[in-house]
Amino acid sequence: MTNNLNTITNQAIALAGIAQAAALVRQLATTGKSDPDATEASIASILKIDSDTVEDIYGGLAGIKFGLEQLNRQMTGFDIADPEQARYAASLVFLEKQVSNRPDLMEVIGKGIEKAQRQSETFGLLHENVLANLGDIYHNTISTLQPRIMVNGEQHYLSRPDIVNKIRALLLAGIRSAILWKQCGGSRWKFLFFRKKLQTEVEALLQRI
Repeated sequence: MTNNLNTITNQAIALAGIAQAAALVRQLATTGKSDPDATEASIASILKIDSDTVEDIYGGLAGIKFGLEQLNRQMTGFDIADPEQARYAASLVFLEKQVSNRPDLMEVIGKGIEKAQRQSETFGLLHENVLANLGDIYHNTISTLQPRIMVNGEQHYLSRPDIVNKIRALLLAGIRSAILWKQCGGSRWKFLFFRKKLQTEVEALLQRI
């Protein structure tokens, strides 16, 4: 990416990417289904290694609309709208720090993503082979770090391998967005002190869609 990453717009988009992944994981774990357009955009973001702009990583602002809506909902008022979803998001940000400090894991993730890119060209982005590979990447790397993200939901969904793979792939997408959030100058203190500014930007981005 050639433009200046460190802008409030890019930070809001990356934060929405984290919120989108967390919300989709919550949907899958509790209902066995997830928003199809948002799921496709989040999974695709893992494979977008080189992009001209931050919004292009999600295929444009429309690809992150669900995440922007979720983020706006979570930032409105003093009470957290969905504590479980917020926990997933916070865990993703925390785990990103750990994985970024592990070049060995980053190398494994990079090679796995290259394989997933080739698979998606052959089978299509949401093919079970691609999702199984992305799920394996998460399981073999990020899942080995502490604390592990414990996903809560309906057991009959969480015992299905196809749903487990999709959940893991979406958690990997969440890590991708957390890396992006940091690249764009995002940090815990920035979220705390610029919360109102970030929410205003999220609302402005929703107006553009």
